[in-house]
Amino acid sequence: MNSTQNLPRILILTGLVIAAALYRILPHPWNYSPLGAMSLFAGAYFSNRIIAFVLPLITIWISDLVINNILLKAYFPEFTLFYEGFYWQYASYILIVFIGSAIKGKIKPVNVFTGSVSSSVLFFIITNFGTWVTLSTYPKTAAGLVTCYIAGLPYFPQTLFGDLIFSAILFGSFELLQYRFPALKLKTA
Repeated sequence: MNSTQNLPRILILTGLVIAAALYRILPHPWNYSPLGAMSLFAGAYFSNRIIAFVLPLITIWISDLVINNILLKAYFPEFTLFYEGFYWQYASYILIVFIGSAIKGKIKPVNVFTGSVSSSVLFFIITNFGTWVTLSTYPKTAAGLVTCYIAGLPYFPQTLFGDLIFSAILFGSFELLQYRFPALKLKTA
């Protein structure tokens, strides 16, 4: 396959991922973020698996740099490359790319909806587990873990809503673009 055949597709997909990451640095409600949807989208559409995994992580990391070192500088007095516990969130995004890969070639509203909900649940489970393991806020017991998950529940609806809305925007936009411009469809020969 000639990689230049798919260059317009790759550029549009990359642009949508970057646009989603840029939204993150704008004021928005807590946990209402495009990052889960962006990772799901990358997994579903990029045929190059390296790009599917690396692009979301790089854009997330760059937006983290802006947030931590400019927008929230008061909370991070020294230059911050990575915040404490970042690996739990980044691991979640990597796994969400895998969920996106599972719906690759099967982009239908029900699959995007299921992928979005699965992404939100996965993110909730992993990041709250990470909070329990990493911080001293909760006792390292089963009851402490349950308490940690219960404490995280008020944030889950925003995560779910963000994943659903941004998935609809990203997937819907690209599907409409492919319909309007058939050259954006994946060329395999």
